[in-house]
Amino acid sequence: MLLREANDEQKGRYRNISMGESMKFSTKILKLRYFDRSFRFLFGQRRTAMSLFRLLQLVLIMSLPVKLIADEIRPGVLRTPDSRFENLPGYDFKPNYLNVRGYRVHYLDEGPSDGEVVFMLHGEPSWSFLYRKMIPILNRAGFRTIVPDLIGFGRSDKPISMETHTYLFHVDAMTELVEQLNLHDVTFFGQDWGGLIGLRVVAENEERFARVAIGNTGLPAPTSTKSPTTPAFMNWKALNQRMIDAGDIPTGRMIANSTGDPSVQVAYDAPFPDPSYKAGALIMPQRVPVSVNYPGAVANAAAWEIFRRWEKPFLTAFSDSDPVTAGGDVIFQREVPGAQGQNHVTIKGAGHFLQEQKGEELAEVIAEFMRNNPL
Repeated sequence: MLLREANDEQKGRYRNISMGESMKFSTKILKLRYFDRSFRFLFGQRRTAMSLFRLLQLVLIMSLPVKLIADEIRPGVLRTPDSRFENLPGYDFKPNYLNVRGYRVHYLDEGPSDGEVVFMLHGEPSWSFLYRKMIPILNRAGFRTIVPDLIGFGRSDKPISMETHTYLFHVDAMTELVEQLNLHDVTFFGQDWGGLIGLRVVAENEERFARVAIGNTGLPAPTSTKSPTTPAFMNWKALNQRMIDAGDIPTGRMIANSTGDPSVQVAYDAPFPDPSYKAGALIMPQRVPVSVNYPGAVANAAAWEIFRRWEKPFLTAFSDSDPVTAGGDVIFQREVPGAQGQNHVTIKGAGHFLQEQKGEELAEVIAEFMRNNPL
C-alpha cells in the first residue's frame, strides 16, 4: 500500500509500506487518539494536547520501516538503480555513459569500432531495449551501432519536472551526444519521438549524416490551416492527457498490449520504479507540434526545407498496422529528393513498435539500404 508521506522534503515521492505495517500504523494512530483525549484531560489545553498528538504522529511515521524508492541524485533528478536492468532477456549489452547538459546519458556502442555508424533513436515510452533484436544483425553486417536512451528514459537520468522535457531540450541533448562521440558519415534510424528528435538533429547537422532511414514517425510542421497529425494521434494525445491528470502512464503494459507480447512488460517498466520517474514518458505526446503556435513548429518547418533539398539516400520503412503514423511514409517519399529510387518497404504484421515485432526484418532492411548506397 502506498502512503504519501507528509512534510517529505522530496515532494511527490512515495514510501512503500506493507499492508500489515499499515494495519499496525492504523492501530497506533487509534491509540494516539486515546492519548490525545488523555492529554486534554490531564493538561486541560486542547492546543497543547493536539501539538503533542501531532508530534507523536510524526515520530511514529518517521519510525516506520519504510523503503525509499526514488533515487534522487540531486534535487529534481532521479537515476534508476542498476539492479532494475539486470537479467533482461536479450539485453546483455555493456552500458556506456556521457555527461550531456548536466545529465548522465546512457548509450549502447556495439560492433566494430571502425565500422560505419548506425545511430538509432527510440521514442516514447520505450528505451534502447527496443533495439536489442536489431543490434546483433547490424553488427554482424559490419556496422557499429550507437543507441542512446533519451534523457528521462532507460538508464539515462530522469528530470522529474515535465517542464524540462521540451522538444528543443531533447534535440539539443542528442546533438551534443553526437558531437561528443564525434560521429561522421552516420546512418540515422528513428521511430516515434526518435524520428521527431533525430530528424531535427540530422537537418541541423547535415554534414555528419550520410543516410537516413525512418519508420513510424514524422516531422510535423503545421500551418495555420492544416495539422499534419492523424485522428489516431489526436485520440492518443487526449488519452495521454488523462494519464497526466491521473499522474501515471502504464509504460510496460502499453507496449506489451500493443505488440501482443506480455513477456516484455517487465523490461519496459524497468526504467520507472514509480510514477515520479515518468515525467518524460508522460508529457512527450503533448509536445508534438499540432498547431503553428506550438514550440517546435517553426524549427520543424525549417528542417523540412533542408529535407526538400536532401539528395543523400533516404529510406522509409513503416509498418502496415500503425494508425498513428499511417501515410507518413508517402510524404517523405514525395518530398525528399534522396528518397527517389530507393527500395522503400512496408513491414507487414507490425504495429507502432515495429522494432519489437519485426526487429530482425527491419535490421536486414537497413543493412541492405546501406549496402545499396555505399559511402
